[in-house]
Amino acid sequence: MPNIRLTVAYDGTDFAGWQCQLNGLSVQEVLETALHKLVGHPVACRAAGRTDAGVHALGQVVSFRLAEAAPDQAPADARSQPADRQRLVSVRALVHGTNHHLPPTIRVVDAQVAADDFDARFSASGKLYRYQIWNADTESPLHSRTHWHVRARLDIEAMRRAAQLLCGHHDFRAFRASNCERRTTDRTVRRLEVLRQTECAEALHIEVEGTAFLRNMVRILAGTLVYVGRGKLRVEDVAALLLSGDRTQAGPTAPASGLVLCRVDYGPRVGV
Repeated sequence: MPNIRLTVAYDGTDFAGWQCQLNGLSVQEVLETALHKLVGHPVACRAAGRTDAGVHALGQVVSFRLAEAAPDQAPADARSQPADRQRLVSVRALVHGTNHHLPPTIRVVDAQVAADDFDARFSASGKLYRYQIWNADTESPLHSRTHWHVRARLDIEAMRRAAQLLCGHHDFRAFRASNCERRTTDRTVRRLEVLRQTECAEALHIEVEGTAFLRNMVRILAGTLVYVGRGKLRVEDVAALLLSGDRTQAGPTAPASGLVLCRVDYGPRVGV
């Protein structure tokens, strides 16, 4: 049974998160249903990150096992090809074939046969998230599903100074949800940058790159940096948060609508 790796993009606004659940339609449920229709047997997908309700993805990675296709199940143009060629064409067909059964808010952008021991979640060595802010007096109808609308003028330089304090290996217990069940709160943030988009001055991106994240950690980091930008927290208050671990003194959990899983890394894991 070939091990398949997909790269999936989605607008998470209308979904109850990645993982199948009883309280709403999930990305996982829709994707597994589409794959079942295409390949003719149920598949169980594992994702690199269980994005919450309303969170988006450009580079979510998914793995699953594909049953070997019988010759009469292979695409018509592949039946005369050698077995390895048939598998290659079939895997390539997963992109367009799956997308045919998906709503326009979910798309498979790449498919390939992975190593037999590859696991989208447990093989990952890091992730890149981007938090998107629309910083203008008036909300943009073109960005309302994917950006947090912040009216107040933000001090970008103060936000950048605070972001630098959060880079590195720290105890991030002040930046996790109250229902986070991770036993250790030490994490390594490799990069945390606040970027003003040159082509659109109202769009502000907070990019966070690390090995692993606590529940809601990126959204709380974003909310805290916005509080710094609004003058509700000082830069030195952010440094104190790392020492105190007091979640009540950090900024709010930013809305899910602004968060995007941009990339999942695979390779040697450095840090926690």
